Amino acid sequence: MARISIRSVAPTAYAPVLALEAYARRHLDRPTLELVKIRASAINGCSYCTAMHTRDARKAGESEERITAALTGDWRSGDLFDARERAALRYTEALTRPDGELPDDLFEEVLAQWGEKGVVHLAMAVATINTWNRVAIGTGMTADDLR
Repeated sequence: MARISIRSVAPTAYAPVLALEAYARRHLDRPTLELVKIRASAINGCSYCTAMHTRDARKAGESEERITAALTGDWRSGDLFDARERAALRYTEALTRPDGELPDDLFEEVLAQWGEKGVVHLAMAVATINTWNRVAIGTGMTADDLR
């Protein structure tokens, strides 16, 4: 069980993150959003969010092969992901990794695949899951809390 329930202890802190989550859900298709969440959560080592979003992706009909590729970072090889999804996953990795580097070629790739609004929507989705990951890890949430 989590060490702290942010929802109970500080609901006003929880509300803005929920608003970001709602924004991401309104502006990205569900398969891409779940893949982004899975990839960022795996990079961050957030067992709670990784378990939640792999479960949610399965419920939405995502294949085990694509889920595993997103978890392991093996999404680049083969034809499991289209160019738009690969751009989203590469962008997710760049925005999630601690070096904070966003190469020009990656920005141009994401822009070409997603357009300006799409880049903003993706950036907000990645920022949101990274926030959830930090909150889940920081309050002691684990995959067992999903049971």
